[in-house]
Amino acid sequence: MRLLFKQRLFSWLDSYDIYDEAGRTVFTVKGVLSWGHCLEIYDGAGRKLGCVKEEVLTFLPRFHLYAGDTFLGTIRKEFSLFHPSYNISFNGWRVEGDLFGWEYAVYDSGEQVARVFKELLNFTDTYVIDVPRAENVLYVLMTVLAIDAANCSKN
Repeated sequence: MRLLFKQRLFSWLDSYDIYDEAGRTVFTVKGVLSWGHCLEIYDGAGRKLGCVKEEVLTFLPRFHLYAGDTFLGTIRKEFSLFHPSYNISFNGWRVEGDLFGWEYAVYDSGEQVARVFKELLNFTDTYVIDVPRAENVLYVLMTVLAIDAANCSKN
């Protein structure tokens, strides 16, 4: 499954629309006014599916992931000199990316769970997300949101 992850233009809070290959809105992400990033994820019918919430007052960005009200785990940016590094504590996944975090892959025990790359030369942040297995889509989206927010936090 291929998704197009696009930040909304002229939005005061983090706001994204996620489209499928046919251009249909599959998910909507709405930023909530809070201390740190708080991103709520909704399906195409407007039902809340989950949330990515930044933990504040940490040395490096850290995000808690929720599916509904159920805590899934944490994505934490780790210190590294040459490339972004993230620790994902909820499903054994790991992220490997390039120096700028514009292209990376998510792995589970050596198997690629998702490939993410940023489309350059757009007015807003736009990512393409390739997810081979539909059951991973929500968790991959949460991972991409946390990494994008972590990259935003460092600027």
